[in-house]
Amino acid sequence: MSAHPMMPVASHDEAAEQLFVRDMKTWLSEVIEPLGRARAAVVDPGPLNNAQIDTVYEDLHADSAFRSWLSLRRTSQEMLWDVVTASIERQLPALDAAAAAAPALGSLTLDPDFIGPAYLEDCNVHLMPGGYMIEDGLVAGAVMDRGGAVYMLGRNGGLMNDARGKTVVAHLLTRFPGFQPKRVLELGCGVGTSIVPVARAFPEAEIHAVDVGASMLRYAHARASHLGVAVHFAQADAEQTAFPDGSFDLVFSCVLLHETSEPAIARILAESRRLLAPGGIAVHLEVPNRYETMDLWGKIRGRIEADYNNEPAWQAAISVDYAALMRQAGFTNIGTGYQDASFAAVPVAGEFSAESKGVFRSWFIAAGEV
Repeated sequence: MSAHPMMPVASHDEAAEQLFVRDMKTWLSEVIEPLGRARAAVVDPGPLNNAQIDTVYEDLHADSAFRSWLSLRRTSQEMLWDVVTASIERQLPALDAAAAAAPALGSLTLDPDFIGPAYLEDCNVHLMPGGYMIEDGLVAGAVMDRGGAVYMLGRNGGLMNDARGKTVVAHLLTRFPGFQPKRVLELGCGVGTSIVPVARAFPEAEIHAVDVGASMLRYAHARASHLGVAVHFAQADAEQTAFPDGSFDLVFSCVLLHETSEPAIARILAESRRLLAPGGIAVHLEVPNRYETMDLWGKIRGRIEADYNNEPAWQAAISVDYAALMRQAGFTNIGTGYQDASFAAVPVAGEFSAESKGVFRSWFIAAGEV
């Protein structure tokens, strides 16, 4: 099954392997992980500071069942990338041909001298071999697209992986009805899964997207073009782009911030403010959790993501005060909360509230105006 001409198609055996990994990950999260949560609850003495939580986390490692779960969890993630990459390498000539045959829409600008942020240079985020910075034609982009659908168990819009972009549109419709940007930019666009639904929501707008990965951008450009969407993709660091001040009416990101660093989060928010023209809006979508509202297990899970899934700023991204950072950057009419996830072909306004409905059912949003 293919969602678009650039999506790698798995053979029968490859699909069986990918589905096995998906089911293994589901079993580990839905059957085995609750046992760890129960184990943490037994030792939970009440509100703890970070040092005390670290002690509990270390104590859990003395439990062989806990260590086994961590090992299987990491192994399942490594298996995911292995089986997806093998499938893609088999069909790489076809993917190269599909990219070459993509309609001439938008543009692609790569920088051969680009130096990425230090926090990504030596970090295989999500354990993906090579991470975002690898330079390998289309492979990393194709792995991220197909692997992302499996990694998220299809809950982010199936093979299109586009529910987060649709949720950004839904948030704009909810809080800023009638807003019609003329120029749009996504920071950290990856393979373009979010920029496409945003571009479709504003068909008269000029659409731009930046990312650090050359392979991601090559794939994203071909993918968007095959989907009939003109996007100008460029290789750039979201902390400091080359666009002039006030270049855009809408600047947004989707789950970018938790893969950066705590200082980078503040700089990216400030950069989004710099890039906005008067009346412009920034929307930053993140995972639907806030550290201060989590139970002990939730806080331990943040440490697990950092230690066993190479998520460099997971805890920072769910802990920082986005409203304060956006005020500091110069935003007004700031709103932070949870937007209902949107899966409709044409997004509509939805609920935006102080309560999360859970992973894949809502997303944390920090948004403000200039």
